[in-house]
Amino acid sequence: MDHQGSENLGPVDRLIVVGASARALAESATAAGREVYAADLFNDADLRAVAAQSIRISFQHYPSSLLAAVRTFPKAPWAYTGAMENHPACIDDLAAANLLAGNAGAVVRAIRDPFLLGAKARTAGFLFPKTRRLPTGLPRDGTWLIKPLASASGRAVYPWMLTTPHPRQEGMIWQQRVTGHPHAASFIITSQDVHLLGLSRQLIGEPWSFSGPYAYGGSITLPAVETPSRLAATALAIGRMLAEQFHLIGAVGVDLIVDGKGRPWIIEVNPRVTASMELHERSTGVSLAAAHLEACGIPHHNAARILSRGDGKVWAKAVLHTSALLPVTIEQVASWQATALSWTEADGGRSAIADIPSAGQTLPPRAPVLTVFANGASTQAALAALRRRAATLAASWPRAVSQPSAAASPPPPHATSTA
Repeated sequence: MDHQGSENLGPVDRLIVVGASARALAESATAAGREVYAADLFNDADLRAVAAQSIRISFQHYPSSLLAAVRTFPKAPWAYTGAMENHPACIDDLAAANLLAGNAGAVVRAIRDPFLLGAKARTAGFLFPKTRRLPTGLPRDGTWLIKPLASASGRAVYPWMLTTPHPRQEGMIWQQRVTGHPHAASFIITSQDVHLLGLSRQLIGEPWSFSGPYAYGGSITLPAVETPSRLAATALAIGRMLAEQFHLIGAVGVDLIVDGKGRPWIIEVNPRVTASMELHERSTGVSLAAAHLEACGIPHHNAARILSRGDGKVWAKAVLHTSALLPVTIEQVASWQATALSWTEADGGRSAIADIPSAGQTLPPRAPVLTVFANGASTQAALAALRRRAATLAASWPRAVSQPSAAASPPPPHATSTA
């Protein structure tokens, strides 16, 4: 954590949240009794509903305009969400102005270096896929992936095939493909201990979420009865190794692939609050915002840790995307809000739909449209409920939005020529 001195510590009941999407952490912080100020790429209605002030940053000016936005807010501690880990210099600039509740730029640079991460992981006895800076000599049969170092939500990741274009720009790596099931481990790391907040199964490349073959499409919490004890123990050991080797603090997420032998492979580390963590808050009742801030040395005025309502259920979420231009009309938003009200009531007051876009805009292909939640007594039940709700929502927008096929998928954004 980057302490800049007591003069930068604003009122402890305030928090500034910045990132691509600030909604989940802002909701958690508001529920924990904090006054929230936020800047992100969407400024959706549910963020505006909980924030004292919120600002939308255009894609063209992200993240460069974040500092100017934060300067309009009252002085307060600040925390970041995804994918600010791609911008450590911006993190340092913001930390020079306000107290950072989270990992500073130097920590982010180290943990996001796949070669350093891989070396430390293997030395400690953990599995990490082979990674290369250049594809020389690598087979072009899909057993390797090409991916950007500055990745976000699994986008711009493609199998390395004979038909895959060679990238011209820097910042691409090649990584051996690990066959298995995608998971995530969520941690709260303090200066004294590592707490495993929970494990989740990741929904990657699900066609019904229209997210793309390797893109993040959602998560499902794994209850203890469905989690192999060896997996939980290894995940906790991974968290402790990362905390020791990289001096991490606060909320940290680790993307894993669990192979056919039940062994977790470390894929990447996100040194901040991640998308799956709000589900653990719903299940466990542990306030994500309060736990993160307390771990970073910023406790709440009235309690060391604030508990929200935990129902013990398996919670799932899906980020639904559009595969074609989607005009967002007033009628469309009203329909989503009516559906959200009905489902939220059925879920005992938990928001069933989030990140609803404002009317009057047109979403481009592959853009996230909204987030839908569901729950159940098991992962299978929660996933079935989630898919039913996703299908209902997808049917509510224009039929021009159809399930994308591999043939219709756009070329990689780095594509400039073919081999």
